[in-house]
Amino acid sequence: MRADTPPWPSPNYGDRRGGVLPSLIVLHYTAMASCAEARARLCDPAFEVSAHWLISETGMAEALVPEASRAWHAGAGAWAGVTDVNSASIGIELANTGRQPFAEPQMAALEVLLAGILQRWGIPAHRVIAHSDMAPSRKRDPGAKFDWRRLAVQGLSVWPEAGEADVAAFLPALSQFGYPKATEADLLAGFRLRFRPMARGPLDRVDAGLAFDLAARFPVDAAGRSA
Repeated sequence: MRADTPPWPSPNYGDRRGGVLPSLIVLHYTAMASCAEARARLCDPAFEVSAHWLISETGMAEALVPEASRAWHAGAGAWAGVTDVNSASIGIELANTGRQPFAEPQMAALEVLLAGILQRWGIPAHRVIAHSDMAPSRKRDPGAKFDWRRLAVQGLSVWPEAGEADVAAFLPALSQFGYPKATEADLLAGFRLRFRPMARGPLDRVDAGLAFDLAARFPVDAAGRSA
């Protein structure tokens, strides 16, 4: 039995490497048929996967792993120079297959939870990210149906100001905002999932303008963390 209390539903966690504190929040969807099924998976030692929080469609938020510990939710990827995202982040799973809108009670519960986590750990809103942000080559959650603008309006995430820029500015701006190295196609797909979910076609000046605005307002500093 672990020394921390209470006994946590998931055994799938450990110490944060290097003694780092949480400086990121990563949002996911479970991509499973039910919240109960997702909870069982996140708490099963055989699967070696977990998250700090799970929020059901009805708005029940359950802590599965202590926030001070390292949950196993992010996998390979990076953000703003951080390559061990599990050690630097708090993971929140939203019960959703990825094919339907997120329920109102679930979004309301997420807003309350996010506000508390941001305050507890002193995390700025621009470091609330999607799983697809940190791993654009392999992940798509929480997906095109998630309402990022709603969170940004409440200061729980960020949203870019409309504008246009030369398409050559797109990739440098994404890097400056925090996105990891990946192909242009994967980065564009991941960026649009979050900020232009209805957009289609090749990279354009609107994509570049939105990315440029985010990079200008929330740049990664020389130490590899967002300013």
